[in-house]
Amino acid sequence: MSVSCVYEFDVVVVGAGHAGVEAALASARVGAKTALLTMNCDTVAQMSCNPAIGGVAKGQIVREIDALGGEMGRVIDATGIHFRMLNASKGPAMHSPRAQADKKAYQFEMKNRVEQQPNLTLCQEMVESLVTENGKVAGIRVAGDALYRARAVVLTTGTFLKAIMHTGEQKAEGGRAGDKAAHGMSASLKELGIELRRFKTGTPARLNGRTIDFSRCEPQPGDDNPEPFSYMTDRITQPQIHCYLTSTTPEIHEIIRANLHRAPMYSGQIQSTGPRYCPSIEDKVVRFAEKETHQIFLEPEGRNTQEVYCNGISTSLPRDVQDQIIRRIPGCENAQIMRYGYAVEYDFAPPTQLHPTLETRRVEGLYFAGQINGTTGYEEAAGQGLIAGINAARKVAGKSAFALDRSQAYLGVLVDDLVTKGVDEPYRMFTSRAEYRLLLRQDNADRRLTPIGLELGTVCAERAGRFRAYDEELGRAFAAMKKLRAQGATLEEWLRRAPTWEQVYEAFPDVAAMNLSEAVRRQMEIEAQYAGYVRRQETEIARLQKVDSIRIPDPFDFRSLVQLRMEAREKLSRHKPSTVGQASRISGITPADIAVLMFYLARGPATEQESV
Repeated sequence: MSVSCVYEFDVVVVGAGHAGVEAALASARVGAKTALLTMNCDTVAQMSCNPAIGGVAKGQIVREIDALGGEMGRVIDATGIHFRMLNASKGPAMHSPRAQADKKAYQFEMKNRVEQQPNLTLCQEMVESLVTENGKVAGIRVAGDALYRARAVVLTTGTFLKAIMHTGEQKAEGGRAGDKAAHGMSASLKELGIELRRFKTGTPARLNGRTIDFSRCEPQPGDDNPEPFSYMTDRITQPQIHCYLTSTTPEIHEIIRANLHRAPMYSGQIQSTGPRYCPSIEDKVVRFAEKETHQIFLEPEGRNTQEVYCNGISTSLPRDVQDQIIRRIPGCENAQIMRYGYAVEYDFAPPTQLHPTLETRRVEGLYFAGQINGTTGYEEAAGQGLIAGINAARKVAGKSAFALDRSQAYLGVLVDDLVTKGVDEPYRMFTSRAEYRLLLRQDNADRRLTPIGLELGTVCAERAGRFRAYDEELGRAFAAMKKLRAQGATLEEWLRRAPTWEQVYEAFPDVAAMNLSEAVRRQMEIEAQYAGYVRRQETEIARLQKVDSIRIPDPFDFRSLVQLRMEAREKLSRHKPSTVGQASRISGITPADIAVLMFYLARGPATEQESV
């Protein structure tokens, strides 16, 4: 096939959603000459669904992205319109920041940062296929017979692969209302031997806020002193906008039940799996039939628009049914629908086909990030993009791969879950998935990950300076907690009793003289509160890491281990774990299977006679 133009890059990122922008920025910052290709430069970092960042466990991910030098936290701090710390009444390990974004301001701010990044070129292109040579990525072919040559490619295709939108009986091609579907890439991936499956997601109607009677809804104000996402943001200064709470009614539920035969998920029109933890209103009415109401959060989409997002009633019901539902929501009786809800079906690649670096096992130099890996959510996508972009750039530079352990970050939990367990429904992060969540708090993400970002080269000089000053101050404070005593107790023991700082300063004059910042004082309080639990978790981590770090040679013939159960041989052969720890987390693998594997690895390769 002829090529009209050839462009030379180190790394090409396909797709400029939340995964794509973080992948491209990270790749460029690590030092790779990077191209970011998108179908439409006007939709860079567009929020296809809810214009919000963070939430339970997701807020922790955003702070981890920020600590590693990513951009999501800084952009939401600059463009947020409503900030809340979720679970604030619970312990610090459960605190999760969340912010409503000004949808367009977020999009434009992120696009501007992409455009300003050295080493990064943003291009509007329709991607058609991957180009490979000898089992390795060689580039991307785009419409117009042009070729972007690169030694690493990151695919962040979102919901666009062979995407179909559903509203009742009506179907249309597209990965988002107003945007086209991508067809060529699915065929290209299949030709390379990569398995694809189908998932679905959905979105609710948007209303004209001018036509909503908010006096009939419950106001949901933001926090009085909102906490920033980014460690680079001193404080949030822009005024906040209220969200509002209303609900469905028994009458609405009856309308939905009467029209289930017209809902694509129930008519058989859609057969793919949707997100369990963000179900459509149809699913809620069926699965929770005993509930008479479900909450609906009315969330403004920006400062300069009247558009309101109806969080809680994602649907693919027909337009006339959506009209009936909206008219019966308290406060929305006269509301005008600006956009109707719909569902999207799309291709994804089961993530057990990936290494922990997010590089595909089939094609060297090809990385996947975001919804192509079967995840859901802007935050999970952005985190994967960051990891994939770093690894793509490091591979091109001949450097070692980068991966995070489950004990280091929620991002480590996310990637490990994907590549070892796979997905049978769109994956969403929860605090319950992280066994070391007392260590993986949103408040200490910088202490956990910024030193790693410094080594990787993703952290800017200003952030590095701030962190080092903070870390030195914190080091002095922690030393004082162990060393200083008053009335027979250490400072750490004092802080565990939750005294006021005036009481602490009176008992410990040396601490008063240190003139500690508010951020350091808060870390001292949290560390004292969790000290015993943290020490136990650190001991458990050290014990498990001895097993987890045992490498499994690549390639390795699991089928030759006749002592293993047939199921274990099949699953280990399919997943190809790189460590014993990964093997232990594969569904269906038992402790007895791991014992056999470890015994074999300790002995070394069996002789031909022993294998028979």
